[in-house]
Amino acid sequence: MSEDEYGVLLYYKYASIPDVDSLLSFYDSNCNSLGLLGRVRLSSNGVNVTVGGLLSVLEKHIEAVKSNSLFQGTDFKLASCHHPLNDKVALECGFTSLSIRVVKELVTFSSHPLLKAPEVSNAGRHLSAAEFHSVLQSAGQLMENGSPTDDKQLVLLDARNLYETRIGKFHSSSVETLDPGIRQYSDLPAWIDNNLEQLRGKHVLMYCTGGIRCEMASAYIRSKGPGFENVFQLFGGIQRYLEQFPDGGFFRGKNFVFDHRISVGSSDTNIMGACRICGSSYDNYSSRRRCMHCRMLVLICDSCQLKSDAYVCELCQKHCKEIGSFRSVEDSKPEALLDKSDLKTGCSDPIISSQLPLRYGNGPPRKLRILCLHGFRQNASSFKGRSASLAKKLKSMAELVFVDAPHELPFIYQSCMEANNSCAPPIGQHAPPPENCKRKYAWLVAPDFSGISEADWKIADLPFDPLQYQGQTDGFDVSLAYLRKVFSEQGPFDGILGFSQGAAMAALVCAQRERLKGDIDFRFVILCSGFALPLPAFKQGFINCPSLHIFGRDPGKDRQITSHTSRYLASLFEDGCSVIIEHEFGHIIPTRPPYIDDIKDFLQRFL
Repeated sequence: MSEDEYGVLLYYKYASIPDVDSLLSFYDSNCNSLGLLGRVRLSSNGVNVTVGGLLSVLEKHIEAVKSNSLFQGTDFKLASCHHPLNDKVALECGFTSLSIRVVKELVTFSSHPLLKAPEVSNAGRHLSAAEFHSVLQSAGQLMENGSPTDDKQLVLLDARNLYETRIGKFHSSSVETLDPGIRQYSDLPAWIDNNLEQLRGKHVLMYCTGGIRCEMASAYIRSKGPGFENVFQLFGGIQRYLEQFPDGGFFRGKNFVFDHRISVGSSDTNIMGACRICGSSYDNYSSRRRCMHCRMLVLICDSCQLKSDAYVCELCQKHCKEIGSFRSVEDSKPEALLDKSDLKTGCSDPIISSQLPLRYGNGPPRKLRILCLHGFRQNASSFKGRSASLAKKLKSMAELVFVDAPHELPFIYQSCMEANNSCAPPIGQHAPPPENCKRKYAWLVAPDFSGISEADWKIADLPFDPLQYQGQTDGFDVSLAYLRKVFSEQGPFDGILGFSQGAAMAALVCAQRERLKGDIDFRFVILCSGFALPLPAFKQGFINCPSLHIFGRDPGKDRQITSHTSRYLASLFEDGCSVIIEHEFGHIIPTRPPYIDDIKDFLQRFL
């Protein structure tokens, strides 16, 4: 292994972190100074890291981490690979930038709060790759220390997502293998709860990509009490196993990884996957083709990609009925049939279907409809003007819909008129009629706000306060009721775009997304120069909604909302849900390359 080679480093460590901020500073300084790319996730319970760089540089990072006693016994998985290209795979996997975030959970174990979260200290016993292999090889033979005792009591449990298992998994003819077939890891607790009888009294051998998902999942099984004590997990995951058994051993196919490599195989070149459309052998996820309903990755061979761009995963196929035809909501033209040879199933759920980016015939896709929420003391007209460049560059893929916020604000002026403020009343003169000035609105207002004054004019108490947004904490219920009406009368909408205070409002709606289903349905959110407020909605746990966060990097020119404030808002969204775009400008939405390209890449996921 040459030090000039490029490599990827994966490691995790569950431990009590007494000072997360100090650890955050270490990773920020160390990773940036070494030029590492990838993802670092920190919590009070440990770290989860996937980064790339020159092997010699990664070795320096390992040594620096090892100097901290918290990381004693950490398994550092270092592998050489090709340098990440600046393509959509590298971008999606986070290997075109460095992302360091403090999160609630290192890996989100459940979408809904559990009555009692499992203690990772109660995780299943670790088996080395050699021990794991030996158990499968000698299934039915006794092992020391309470290991599996016979074939009938032994089951293999794959803790990964369905799309991962479709290109590779463990197989032993003498051992039953359980594949939960889940879309995401946070669905695993529900599967375990619904399949307890398949696990009760068994010796459960669990495995995942690198081991971290088995830690919490095995603890969850063991928390079920008597009959669920014997849980074992592959230490280091499939990656360590393939290093120990380069011919694949009992593992067939490829190991899906969450970095630019996409997958890692053994010397066995047999292909386990199959194209969803034609059924031919295929195991390449590099095209990032996704289900048109749930957006899960699907295997579509090169030939079938040329025939159609609408796909349905096997989970949606299982629960949905055949698609007949769709009517274009853009122009209400007569229905055009989809090519049933390429797309045979569709979802029957009316809520899900109303949010689908429907394609019809060979025509263009239906544009995404995005509801735009303006900032404080703005209105729909002014925000539409400020967003004209964005609307123009997205016109082939999105329609932006602008609305005024419900809280009307009085006009304000400084004691000395500013030359560029045509609506400020000159000293010694009467204020112009309010109808001559454009009304200003807000989504959130100060607690003492009582509506516009009778004269509609108010002198500013102080010069502009860049921290004024922190005091605007009332009015959410009124704005929420207003948005319900907007969605009912002007919807459906695929997403919400919020700017500044509009982004704060959109984030609050995201935090209550489950409760608002049926009234306010959307698939993604774009938060520009956003911020979070200390309101109850943000205290219900991390937000599970696909999100794009756009803000000026630090140091930047945004004098109203700092990058730290917007970055904190992004940290409230579940890991894997959010994409961050940092720019070099002020309180704006940038539309020049490469920022507009990144925005389009995000929206492309929903087309």
